[in-house]
Amino acid sequence: MAPLPFTQKAVALPGKRTPFVELVVPVYPPVAGEVVIRVQWTASTPLDLHRADGGLLIQKYPSLTGSGGAAGTVVAIGEGGDLKGLEIGDRVVAFAFHGGKEANHQEYITIPAYLASKIPSGVSLEAAVTVPVNLVTIFHSATADLNLELPWPIPEGWTPKNADKPLLIWGAASSVGIFAVQVFRHWGYTNILAVASGKHHEYLCKIGAAKAFDYRDDGVVNQILAYTNDDSDPNIPSILDCIGSLDGTLKPLTKLAHRGTNVAVMLPVILKDATEEEEPEYELDAAKCLIGEWADGVIVRGVRTHFYLNNEFFKQKLQPEIVPALLREGIVKPNRHRVVEGATAVERAQNALDILRRKEVSGERLVWRVSETEV
Repeated sequence: MAPLPFTQKAVALPGKRTPFVELVVPVYPPVAGEVVIRVQWTASTPLDLHRADGGLLIQKYPSLTGSGGAAGTVVAIGEGGDLKGLEIGDRVVAFAFHGGKEANHQEYITIPAYLASKIPSGVSLEAAVTVPVNLVTIFHSATADLNLELPWPIPEGWTPKNADKPLLIWGAASSVGIFAVQVFRHWGYTNILAVASGKHHEYLCKIGAAKAFDYRDDGVVNQILAYTNDDSDPNIPSILDCIGSLDGTLKPLTKLAHRGTNVAVMLPVILKDATEEEEPEYELDAAKCLIGEWADGVIVRGVRTHFYLNNEFFKQKLQPEIVPALLREGIVKPNRHRVVEGATAVERAQNALDILRRKEVSGERLVWRVSETEV
């Protein structure tokens, strides 16, 4: 094991709604059960935008950035503990989210081994980094918020309860939505309804959607109601809102959810988008949104992916075992992605954030190189 450097470069946010800067921060040697990853690729996500423009979940500045995953090579391992079979030289991708030594937008991250997934051969680092955050989100939101079954491994001959009941995914062309369609179809849910821009319908049906609807159509709610023959209680038992917009998604969903419907909403709920002059407004408790507009008996929950570690089975199996297997077997495929260029990591991070802010992303993830050289 080559010696680690004592310091490294990291991308940081010096204050709300300010440009990113470069910081020099420590490299943390691994303790038992930890690995150090030389980060080569990362992804930028809407959460990065919410943190930058709205200060979401930031306790103090400067704040190290990065919550969209990190892909690279294991360069050091701790002595002892459960390393999940990881060895120096392994190509891995990680959903690490505790900040500090785990912050994704720095040259080295030091993480518990259970937050990493080996990358199968044939999958590039830049493709792999599109996977873990939102794939983990699907398993957590499905089981904790929608009360759906996703057993692992899938028992022979097993089919889920209500396999043919409508399962509505609003924002199905988002990264979360695309993984949701693939995962639910593989686990035997056959009536997946995808709501997305029309240009994505062919792809969504190819990967498992039974029917696609265009959210831009003024009559989309009535079309969905007509398709599901929604005149009984309830015909859409499960709704996944991958966008979390008060006006854009929650309001139309109040017309589709009925008593007994579980609605899982990606957080934060966006009450008002940021503008050049004004900060955004968010709500972190989805149940407080549109009180009185939901039908009695609708269960609305905000998705808090980071809590997946409270599920001990997922903690030990989801990233070390399930994610690599789904990739290796082709059950899920990495998102389409766009490489963001720039002269430095800070510039690339800023360029990606600006693209998100301008809402120029649809059906793809923004990925960019963290390190300047290959390992």
